[in-house]
Amino acid sequence: MPTPDQGVDNLVLNHLDLARSVAHSFSANGPDAPDILQVAYLGLVKASRRYDEGFGVPFHAYAVPTITGEIKRYLRDSTWMVRPPRNLQDLRTEATRASSSLAQQLRREPSVEELADHLGANPAAVAEAMNCQSSMRPESLDGPAGDSSWADRLCATSGSMEHYDEVLSLRSALYELSDREKDVLFRRFYCEESQQRIGERLGMSQMQVSRLLARTLVKLQKLLSVPTEQDAATGRARSAA
Repeated sequence: MPTPDQGVDNLVLNHLDLARSVAHSFSANGPDAPDILQVAYLGLVKASRRYDEGFGVPFHAYAVPTITGEIKRYLRDSTWMVRPPRNLQDLRTEATRASSSLAQQLRREPSVEELADHLGANPAAVAEAMNCQSSMRPESLDGPAGDSSWADRLCATSGSMEHYDEVLSLRSALYELSDREKDVLFRRFYCEESQQRIGERLGMSQMQVSRLLARTLVKLQKLLSVPTEQDAATGRARSAA
């Protein structure tokens, strides 16, 4: 009689094709495909360990939602350099999967309107969701942009004094934040850590980190919209000049 561990191993080995199929539906190729496949395998192992024949459903019917959930979680938390709203992330995932299916039916790439009709979504929302792709892998500043690179097109303004004023205003506003608010901003925008990673470091959930970031940015915006003593002194100096 097989042991529980052997039963789990057999489920995993007998359903590797199932995991590959689910991973393929998210990304058939591209830079993230190997990572997605590994996440699918991990989801399969998790499903195998949790599965109980007493559920009254076949293993594959139980495993597919588990594997899909793991991949969606990975895509949501680990692959975005610039994180768009959750609804756009989910819509992009649905649109990507639907695009492959529609392309087989139409024998060409579907239009945004056809995708939106298939998903029952607004065409503008679908177009915005599909454009989120660049948030995963932003274009390099050294990449080509016509006859030059993006970096070459970033011209420096001559208003260095204006930039200096903005830095001083931001520094003054940052002093008004709590230590935790400054820590979260530093980790998110300087260290480029994910919200999930910040939560693990600070003992918070990803949702708590997201809300704290939103509140902190609103607070900064309000502080920057109120003229400081430095701003007033600078204005007086300019008037005198």
